[in-house]
Amino acid sequence: MADHNELGIMGEEIALEYLLKKGNKILKKNYRFGRNEVDLILKDQNEIVIVEVKTRSNPFMAGPEKTVTRSKQRAIIQVAQDYVETHNMDEEVRFDIVSILIHNGETKVDHIKDAFYPTL
Repeated sequence: MADHNELGIMGEEIALEYLLKKGNKILKKNYRFGRNEVDLILKDQNEIVIVEVKTRSNPFMAGPEKTVTRSKQRAIIQVAQDYVETHNMDEEVRFDIVSILIHNGETKVDHIKDAFYPTL
């Protein structure tokens, strides 16, 4: 497995642990619809939380708000819609980004709630 894949998997585990400690409950990891995937789907009280995890090892790389483009947002929204419809869910849906920076033996987690919204 390529180093960047291992870094991504590690980041998803760190993000999941962080979000579970915040009281969220895991519904699904790596949910796929077509060619697209959502990293984490959680429940936070009465909301479904769709989480895109961005992991990096270089602090000078672009931040997560820049790497989750409109195109990526549309793909995430489509996957989320499929999950909600397939599971007959009626809760509100929130889209978050969790940025993980692993650098020089330190890990920094940045959680951006409501990072983007579905457009009509």
